[in-house]
Amino acid sequence: MATRALTLRVAGAHDIVSVEALMSEAFDPHYGEAWTRGQCLGVLALPGVALLIAELDDEPAGFAMTRRVLDEAELLLLAVSPVHRGHGVGGALLRAAAAAATAAGCVRFHLEVRDGNPATRLYRRHGFAKVGERRGYYRGVDGALHDAHTYGAALDV
Repeated sequence: MATRALTLRVAGAHDIVSVEALMSEAFDPHYGEAWTRGQCLGVLALPGVALLIAELDDEPAGFAMTRRVLDEAELLLLAVSPVHRGHGVGGALLRAAAAAATAAGCVRFHLEVRDGNPATRLYRRHGFAKVGERRGYYRGVDGALHDAHTYGAALDV
């Protein structure tokens, strides 16, 4: 089996088409978790927001969007195309985002995820622990409510 080349690069608003395509592939439409183009571009324009794109053999495979405020970082979005899952893309994005946050002086990393989202396994493997819950926080496209779980991790400083 051939080894595939994984690269990470800092991205920006000019990468919005790739971000939209990855969200469309990665997020189950039943839950309505994908952000709109306007939401993504609006958040990207804020101070402290960063976007990383992962590419496998020069093909967009995933992305992570983070925000830094003072000494804390938050993972806003992480998506990996289903065809690229299991190749270390999500872990590489999470490690790179944590390293960038640490380099910027952050000491904690936070995220929020819908209850039942399989990405929870990835987050736990990378040192995140559940710190809170918001009952009925997310509303699926069918109107069903889903709990949100908040996770946190200490960053190596």
